[in-house]
Order: sequence, then structure tokens, then C-alpha cells
Amino acid sequence: MDSKAVTQFLAMNNKASLFNDASQRLENALQHVEISEDAIARLRLPKASLTVSIPVRMDDGSLKIFTGYRVRYDDTRGPGKGGVRYHPNVSLDEVQSLAFWMTFKCALLDLPFGGAKGGIIVNPKELSKAELERLSRGYINEIADFIGENVDILAPDVYTNATIMGWMMDRYSTIKRQIIRGVVTGKPLTLGGSKGRNTATATGAFYVIESVLPKFNIDRQATTVAVQGFGNAGATLAELLSQAGYKVVAVADSKGGIYAPQGLDIPSVRKHKLQNKEIKAVYCQDSVCDLVEHQTISNQELLTLDVDILIPAALENQITEENAADIKAKYIFEVANGPIASSADKILNQNGVKVFPDILVNAGGVTVSYFEWVQNLSGWYWTLEEVNQRLKAKMEAETEQVWDLAQELDLDMRTAAYVHGLKRLGDAMDAKGNRDYFVK
Repeated sequence: MDSKAVTQFLAMNNKASLFNDASQRLENALQHVEISEDAIARLRLPKASLTVSIPVRMDDGSLKIFTGYRVRYDDTRGPGKGGVRYHPNVSLDEVQSLAFWMTFKCALLDLPFGGAKGGIIVNPKELSKAELERLSRGYINEIADFIGENVDILAPDVYTNATIMGWMMDRYSTIKRQIIRGVVTGKPLTLGGSKGRNTATATGAFYVIESVLPKFNIDRQATTVAVQGFGNAGATLAELLSQAGYKVVAVADSKGGIYAPQGLDIPSVRKHKLQNKEIKAVYCQDSVCDLVEHQTISNQELLTLDVDILIPAALENQITEENAADIKAKYIFEVANGPIASSADKILNQNGVKVFPDILVNAGGVTVSYFEWVQNLSGWYWTLEEVNQRLKAKMEAETEQVWDLAQELDLDMRTAAYVHGLKRLGDAMDAKGNRDYFVK
């Protein structure tokens, strides 16, 4: 792709900071793949964006209006697919950026989906369970005509879970007067969810890590790991790595973190957080948990620890131009969406830090969502072993393809991942016809 087309693409996406930052990731990729100008034109902007007002009757009788979004970025390869997040900092810019990333993620994993995303501006911790249910069902009331099992499929994301997905599926089915399980993935098993979906993001990331690190002759027992973000994905991955023999020395959540050079007992830390809503360095035997020697650290301090592997599993833009030079980890696996700003990529590359991108590393969630969708449509449900076997095969196969492409073209893994996904998107778009077909 010539430099003029690249410049035009970036200029078109210079309207919003996060979306512009996400678009920068294509600059290098466009120079390493043959893709039509028609395809570039289609990828410049989302196909459709929806902003809604959601009236919710609060427990005290007052009425509060929440703002929600749904963006379908592209559906060339199939119906839109993407989660719904509840967070006070949700914005249309953020949702559009996440839908953009989902477009490439689904193409990279060769899933028959396009990219979409949704969100509501809310701090769910301030709502009662009844208010949260009314908000979730109200969101579906407002976007019901915008989604569907063959149009746009929802899933859990930040501060949403299987219960919320169940409410959403139930409300959509009520509106449509028929049971439509496939409109939402990440549901409870009793409502058509898939086994393995609640841990899929972490399990998929673990398979990527296990596929990559042997290429660098890594000794698990001597490998230290720090995990920023101790929610479902981060905590599950920390435990998987610990069980596999890696030394997890630091974890953190939104309130702060802990660091113990000798290593943490992750199952005990998870148990304590579940029971007490806080992270403490503990070792538990049955119901008795004792504190072990540790340091209390901030989220930012965790990022700059002298560890082998850093796993950002929280929110976007955690590593930026300001702190990238302070990163001491040798390998970064992005479990969160967009945890590294594009301005930090060059600094990390120059310092020899190997970054494995979000659109590959955290794709286990959407992959098992695809499995759930297939099971819903067929009415045939798989065992946990079958789900994990299929997930392992998928994650390993695409990791190898990206790795081989990176070696062949002498690219970093992020650029190689975008090249791989972009090629599939371009081929699908061109299959519908492009300028070359009409101009001889």
C-alpha cells in the first residue's frame, strides 16, 4: 500500500484520540500487505453507531437516565461480535475503538464474525442488583432493533458477567416473542452458555504464552510474572501460569497491588479477594489464611517491576510514551484491549521488549463465544474438554501463522498480526467486488 493511502487512512481517523491511536497500528501493516483501496475506504469508519438513553427507575423511586452505545464496525465476514462494558469512563470513542480491534481480532482468528462493541456509562458498584438488572434489560429495550444472532451478537466485557448476559438474552427473547439464545454469548450454562466461556480469555492467553515462550528457550521455574488486573481474566491466567510452574511475583487490581519476589500463592490470593474484596499476599490452608512477606505497590509500580513477563490485563493505555522506557520486562502479553499506546510501541521495540498483541493474546474469549454461538444454532452442546481442545488448536494455529509471518517479513508480532487479519478482511471485501472489477 503506498504512503499516500496510508496518510489518507490515518487522516480520516484523526477525529478521536483513542480511535486515532488504534488506527495508528495499521500504518506499518498497510505497507506489508496488498489490499485494495476499496477495502481501505470501508475500514476507515464504522458501518453503524448507535447512542441511546436508558431510563431506569432506581430503588428510591427516582428516575435516572444512563447513556449507552453500540457500534458495529464491520460485518463483511459475518455478524458483528463484541462485548458490552459497564464503566464510568465509557465513551463513543472508546466503544468505536474496541469495535475496530474486534474487527481485526475476528479476522485474525478466522472467525465468521465482524467487529462490534457496546457500553454504558455507569459505575455498576453504585447500583443495587435490582437496579443493575433494570439497566441491563433497559439497554436491550433500546438496541433490540440493532442486534440479532445473525446481525450483531453481544458478550460480557468489563464489569459485565454471565448473569447480566442472561438478563439481556431473556429480554431480547421477550421482545421478539421467541427464544433466541444466539444473540448473546457468555450466558449461564442453564440458558445455553458454553462450558469454558467464563475462563476462555485467560485459557486462550495461556495457550499463546505456551506456544511462544519455548521459541525463546524459557525455563518456567526461573520465569517471573507480573499481572496488572486481577479480575476474571487476569486472576485466572495468573493461576494457570502458577500451576504450570511460572513464578507469579506481583498482581494488582484497581485499588493497588502486592509484590513478593519469592512468588505468590495465587489460589490463596484469589480466595482472599473473593471473600474480602481486597488483594493480600496470603497463604491459605483450609479456612485459615496467613499473611506472607510482601510489598504493597501501585498499578504503575507493577508495570515497571524487573520481571520476565508482564501481563497487562486491566484497561487501555496503561503503558504510554511517558513510562515505556521504564518497562523492564522482556515479554509483554496483552490480555487487556489496547493496554499499550501506539506511541509506546517504538520505545518498547527499541529496548528489545517482545510484545504479543491483544488481538491475538486475548482472542480466546471471542473464540469460545463463537463456539457458544455454534452450539446455540445447532442445539448440540460440547464438553469442557471438547471446548478446550478446539480452543487450544485454534490459538496455537493462529499464533504459529503470525509468528511465521513475523519471521518471513522481519516484523514485530503486532504488525504481523494486523497484516494477517488485514489480508483476510481485504480478501473478503474484494470478494464482493472492487474497483478493479469495473475498471479494466
